[in-house]
Amino acid sequence: MASSDPVYLRIVEDLRRQIVDGTLPPGALIPSRAQLTRRYGVGETAARHALRVLAAEGLIVGRIGSGHYVRPRPVLVPLHRARWSDHHAPLAADLAPYGVNVTWVWRLERGVASRGIAERLRLREAAPVVRARYLFRSNGKPVQLAFSYEPADLAPPPPDQAMPAEGSNGRQGVIARMAAAGLTVSEIVESVRTRIPEPAERDALDLPAGVNVLHVERTHLAGDRPVETSDIVMSGDRFRVVYNLPVRP
Repeated sequence: MASSDPVYLRIVEDLRRQIVDGTLPPGALIPSRAQLTRRYGVGETAARHALRVLAAEGLIVGRIGSGHYVRPRPVLVPLHRARWSDHHAPLAADLAPYGVNVTWVWRLERGVASRGIAERLRLREAAPVVRARYLFRSNGKPVQLAFSYEPADLAPPPPDQAMPAEGSNGRQGVIARMAAAGLTVSEIVESVRTRIPEPAERDALDLPAGVNVLHVERTHLAGDRPVETSDIVMSGDRFRVVYNLPVRP
């Protein structure tokens, strides 16, 4: 490291290396600020800044009155994006083999399409849509947010007031809902990216500092007509997206 680099980076680089190679395993106590100042020959400001950087990277967590600890590394759960059935809660189907109990709350309401949603549904801007918001919990911990949008002429109108519901019952899956409207879903298109969570997402999913989210933009099409589009947001340190791709002859 160049001598002109800020002194706190020496601490960050050394502790990061120890965390990554396992010298400091998950749950290990990180040296206190006073210990860091003596060990690395730096001031308290540099030690404090180094701990903030490591916390922002999601490598350590602070506990009031106790100190900083190496953050446990969650096992990434695979989310399979190829399904033969129209499950009304795909996350629950993915986590069922692991014995995980998934519950969710959902809210259905009338709305109008923003410019982005209108483009995805090929509607005019501010066209009427039915919007659903879902919050999924795994063993009581929030793990996924989902927002879906359907043209109002394809979705049963919700009541004038937003309607919350909870549990495994409620709305049918998209394919079943479209079949009831006389449409056959022929294609599902997904786009996956990672990004920094928005403040409301960080709060809803109870995300630690330094953790990004996986954002899946999914659209159901019947022929060339988009009939539903959704944004699925989940913690990036808990899941990995797995695709099954058929090989065409």
